Amino acid sequence: MTLRNERVRKELMREISDILRREVRGLEGVVSIVDVEVSHDNSYAKVIYSVLGTEEQVEKSKEVIEKSTPKIRYEVGRRVRLRLTPELRFVYSNGLEEGSRVTELINKISRGEI
Repeated sequence: MTLRNERVRKELMREISDILRREVRGLEGVVSIVDVEVSHDNSYAKVIYSVLGTEEQVEKSKEVIEKSTPKIRYEVGRRVRLRLTPELRFVYSNGLEEGSRVTELINKISRGEI
């Protein structure tokens, strides 16, 4: 990955997080951008996100993000100075959820509950 791609990747992560927090209504739980994978020509970006919350909150947030993708892309185009606004694809990852479950199990073991 080139230095330029890395800069674009970090800027996209920052801006998409901000857009989700400020512009997108109806998200439930805690939505976090885990990573952004950018194609070599910056025309495509895979946005990996996680939602910390109940199953219902996760499903609701997934729906809202799916419906809001064009709006999010438009906002990215306004905020990030690129020749071409990348096509965004959001991919859900339950990494935060898994990490939180593992932490809880470790805490229970250390308290002697398991």
